[in-house]
Amino acid sequence: MTLHSRFKAIGSTLNAVESVLLFIGGVVIVVIGLALSIGLHEIGHLLPAKLFGVKVTQYMIGFGPTIWSRRKGETEYGLKAIPLGGYISMIGMFPPAKGAKVHADSTGFFRGLVQDARDSSMESITPGDEDRAFYKLPVWKRIIVMFGGPFMNLLLAVVLFAVLLMGFGVTQASTTVGTVSECALPATSERQTCEPGDPAAPGAAAGIEPGDRIISVAGEPIETWGESTAIIRDHPDEAVELVVVRDGEEVALTVTPMLSERYALDANGQVVMDASGEPVVVQAGFIGVGAATETVQQPATAVLPAVGDNVARVAGIIVNLPQRLVDVANAAFGPGERDPNGPISVVGVGRVAGEIASLDEIPMASKAAGLIGLLASLNIALFVFNMIPLLPLDGGHIAGALWEAIRRGFAKLFKRPDPGPVDLAKLMPVTLAVVVVFGAMSALLIYADIVKPVSLF
Repeated sequence: MTLHSRFKAIGSTLNAVESVLLFIGGVVIVVIGLALSIGLHEIGHLLPAKLFGVKVTQYMIGFGPTIWSRRKGETEYGLKAIPLGGYISMIGMFPPAKGAKVHADSTGFFRGLVQDARDSSMESITPGDEDRAFYKLPVWKRIIVMFGGPFMNLLLAVVLFAVLLMGFGVTQASTTVGTVSECALPATSERQTCEPGDPAAPGAAAGIEPGDRIISVAGEPIETWGESTAIIRDHPDEAVELVVVRDGEEVALTVTPMLSERYALDANGQVVMDASGEPVVVQAGFIGVGAATETVQQPATAVLPAVGDNVARVAGIIVNLPQRLVDVANAAFGPGERDPNGPISVVGVGRVAGEIASLDEIPMASKAAGLIGLLASLNIALFVFNMIPLLPLDGGHIAGALWEAIRRGFAKLFKRPDPGPVDLAKLMPVTLAVVVVFGAMSALLIYADIVKPVSLF
């Protein structure tokens, strides 16, 4: 082996090691970000609970065996071995049963499950702390305590999106020509390379060059690439004047868009999909040029709409979760590919983070923006998921408190006796079913993320 070959092999090895270290670094960043997100979520519960006088005995990040803890006052703070969640323990989560106590050993599994939950809740109330039980709080205070966790994730997502949009900016199409095609191919063509006999693209024939900045089309000033595209699509087989800035000077060109099969676009320039999820194809003007991209910092007014769009997207995934899980199972156990916009587990999130961090062809700022965007989306997912109105999720406790308020409101309106607090312990069988379903879902997603991972690049 020559000296040059040795240095080349060493260089390749170092590059491979660097790529692996960057991948691991991306995973570590997301794990730390997830732990902080969980910690802030639980603080969102902890602070209002203590403010309202509820006794909180534990604040834990993770599940399983405790690896570190320290008691401060009446609360034990600690970390557990599996950093996939967290919890705070408040005394008196469920009210006592009305009437005579039901013994778990004589009433069947599900009734025993309910009674065990009640007994555990009552045992958590030490003498002298009876008035500090969670279930004794007014409805509005219970809602604030339970909503505090998801709200912290939403707030963190807003902050991260603000950093991403206002600090790093968004990559978007500019009015500068980035590519000029030599031939014109339909949008539905499986072949995207030119061959002899393909019709010449009107843009190249008109003399448009990469680097040209379009300032007007058909006499109309242009501020965005979408505006130029819309005008061109509306003028097939018509000669239009296109004015560009080239080397600091304005150049007037004449181009005749050809009628071609193109994907239909909505008002935001996004491809329109039909009911089956396939892109809609229309006949429109086409000249065969593509936009160069630029990174543009966004105003503060863009942050909340971006958060809202992400909330709607995650909610849509959850609404269609059964079908999406079927698709994941078919991909995991069959030859199909994973949907990059479908659900993934924390394993998948870590893998995506590693891929972002280990990419060679993008600058460090873009990698940082990608990881921040991933953590922002992760907090949106935590917010939406925890607001599902099912126990043991926060949304289940909020739904129970709202139902109690409605029931007590009607009782007061019709001058009936106060029905008392809603006994959410009766829903423990449903809670068990939810835990089992979510556990199976998590196992499926983790398995799929190992054998058939989602790759965004």
